[in-house]
Amino acid sequence: MTVSLPRTAALGVIAALALSACGAAPDDSTTTADGKNAATATSAADFGGLDALVKAAKKEGKLNAIALPRDWANYGALIDGFEKKYGIKISVENPDGSSQDEINAVTSRKGQDRAPDVLDLGSSFALSAAQQGLLAPYKVASYADIPEGQKDAQARWYNDYGGYISIGCDAGRVKTCPTTFADLLKPQYKGQVALNGNPTKSGSAFGGVYAAALANGGSFDDIQPGLDFFAKLKKNGNYTPVESTPATVEKGETPISIDWDYLNAGYADEFKSKGVDWKVAVPTDGQFSQFYSQAVNKDAPHPAAARLWQEYLYSAEGQNLWLKGYARPVLMTALEKAGTLDTTAAAKLPEVSGTPAFPTEDQQSKAKTVLGQGWAKAVSG
Repeated sequence: MTVSLPRTAALGVIAALALSACGAAPDDSTTTADGKNAATATSAADFGGLDALVKAAKKEGKLNAIALPRDWANYGALIDGFEKKYGIKISVENPDGSSQDEINAVTSRKGQDRAPDVLDLGSSFALSAAQQGLLAPYKVASYADIPEGQKDAQARWYNDYGGYISIGCDAGRVKTCPTTFADLLKPQYKGQVALNGNPTKSGSAFGGVYAAALANGGSFDDIQPGLDFFAKLKKNGNYTPVESTPATVEKGETPISIDWDYLNAGYADEFKSKGVDWKVAVPTDGQFSQFYSQAVNKDAPHPAAARLWQEYLYSAEGQNLWLKGYARPVLMTALEKAGTLDTTAAAKLPEVSGTPAFPTEDQQSKAKTVLGQGWAKAVSG
């Protein structure tokens, strides 16, 4: 576990319960015998069927991914599974990267063979990328099963996996672990409370501030109380600007980490062998859930492989692999109905209560603007 984790979205849970460099222009001419082009295919059927897509993707032989840590929602198993199934090599650049880093790579490398083929973005960032015209419309075979509100009407992005903001705590270093946002203000947590990234760039940190807003009188329309909370946390000395990663946790630099529940739950398993007793709590005073979103780069250098990757992620195999990483797959209800849900993995999900609600596209865009204008001031000094 050696990666850092900056990375946002809307969790429609699911049973109540995603370096500029010179290079040659990409070959986007992957076509079938009858002239169908993978770069413009809006579904596997549009390209002549899944077998044709597999053939074209194997011919390309490679997939460029970015910002996919292997220990993030079980991405290591997903990458290995895809490579083994199709014999296509996945190259993951900058696994520590944020959602904004992904967008920057797309825009700065347009026309280059090292541009990202696919993106895993916080939902507010997926909206931004779609508005910038960076994403290709593509409907996976299971697109109709993705709940309304969890997908773009033009299929430029759709949600993939999600979870709840949680508080992770090293019980070996912290005498009494906090379980609410109110707890985090207590003086015994001086210099111990961290976020997983910068909320103006990272989906998980963005969700952490939104959750803090809900815990302090804010709403989806008003994220300012979240900014005020972190300003207070900074003023009383509890907030640390060190961005939380597995490495900083192991070193004791970030003994309390506000992050997604599926990440904190996964770390609890992995840390056991390192002698770290990592506790996880979903705060009842700021219960905030989100999904990440998948998308295909409109100018993907490997367009067939990019689309085949999406088909794999939204298959029962791919969705259950996310579930094994403690993340709630967007097709969870559909899998349960079809009898293909991994019920053992589902039973291990962190416990939550109540029915989640989610910010709209407009609310997320507004919140992102407020954060951009006020975050640095809130935690400076």
